[in-house]
Amino acid sequence: MKCPGQDTLYWKPGAIYEVPCPKCGAKVEFFKDDTARKCPQCQHRFVNPDMDFGCAAYCQYAEQCIGTLPEEFLEQKEDLLKDRVAIEMKRYFKSDFKRIGHAMRVARHAERINRVEGGNPAVVLCAAYLHDIGIVLAEKKHNSSAARYQEQEGPAVAREILERLGAKAPLVDEVCEIVGHHHHPREEETLNFKVLYDADLIANLEDARKENGIAPEKIESIVAKKFLTDAGREEARKSLLN
Repeated sequence: MKCPGQDTLYWKPGAIYEVPCPKCGAKVEFFKDDTARKCPQCQHRFVNPDMDFGCAAYCQYAEQCIGTLPEEFLEQKEDLLKDRVAIEMKRYFKSDFKRIGHAMRVARHAERINRVEGGNPAVVLCAAYLHDIGIVLAEKKHNSSAARYQEQEGPAVAREILERLGAKAPLVDEVCEIVGHHHHPREEETLNFKVLYDADLIANLEDARKENGIAPEKIESIVAKKFLTDAGREEARKSLLN
């Protein structure tokens, strides 16, 4: 049985279309599941600009189904993975909207910081969505949501989610490493960790300001002393002091 997305029996009008060659402008016919084709006029090979690689980010049969993704789409594949991770995070937390909202805010801050700092967006955003994923087991097993218990329980849960979605081993390992000490930066840290740490600190300060109130002078002191990246400090000031 074929995947419905690839079986021509399920195709709708528009599944076969022509695309101008980016090199010579000649029309090249594509089926919607073609990853790439060669221009019959100039022999230039280029990827299908209209192909949806969304399922390839998480389907365990993706490689058998559409083959190896073109190099141009490898980064896109990992970018699509973080969207699936966000969905799994929401499923895991169920109706705990406070924690879901916190993770989503951390991800938004992390994405803005990372645009400037230039870390790996797939690692940063997957870590952002999963950084507190250990809190459920921490409360269940230790009757506490303390940071050390979150860090103790989180990596195994994060690993299960990422491996089930088909993430590559290096990405899984790095995300789990970040989750396992996300409250406690070490003397030497990766850029990806620093981006996540700063984003989480902003979200935590937002919560603290809303619940207890924090003087602007105190916030500025924390921003100057605790943050690990320049972009994180800038994002903090925009979010907390403007």
